[in-house]
Amino acid sequence: MRALKIALVAAAATGIPVAAHATDWDIDPGHSSAMFRVRLMMVQDVRGELGQVSGVVHLNEQDVTRSSVEASIDVQGLSTRQAERDTHIKGAEFLDAAKFPRIRFQSSKVERAGAGKLRVQGELTIRGVTRQVVLDLHFPPAQITDPDGNQWRSASATTKLSRNDFGLTWAAPQVPGGTMLGDEVAVVLDIELRRSTATARAR
Repeated sequence: MRALKIALVAAAATGIPVAAHATDWDIDPGHSSAMFRVRLMMVQDVRGELGQVSGVVHLNEQDVTRSSVEASIDVQGLSTRQAERDTHIKGAEFLDAAKFPRIRFQSSKVERAGAGKLRVQGELTIRGVTRQVVLDLHFPPAQITDPDGNQWRSASATTKLSRNDFGLTWAAPQVPGGTMLGDEVAVVLDIELRRSTATARAR
């Protein structure tokens, strides 16, 4: 994955052009991740990673604001590197992964936000509750082609959520004052996109 990112940066530096038409790019679960961070006991941050990220980016190369994203994240794969805490978060008091195994996102609007940057608005669904969110997206234009003919490009996104907005309201009391777990959840997505030679020929 590190080698892939280095190659993408090199391609950006050389100004390799991209195709000037609409294309579909699959989110590669094996090279993508969804990380989160939330305040615990008002003094430290707990960091974790969700499971596999999958989906597709419908990319309009001529007008990127006409592009769209459909993505989902596996909740069952959540890990904070502490088994008891992971079980609690995936349980009925939080994400209820047995009933709602995936987090889903569907974009509704894409706006330019500077060179290589976009703001992507859309509907995020967690535990059956859907809310509007905005992702700040870094999306460099570079792409590379691997020895098998697959085309690759990368993206990264950040956002902040209120867990209470999605009904994740559990919070054990803390003394003195405050709660055990903060409301704000910071999310970081690192995405690798792949367009296979077979897909390119079929379109």
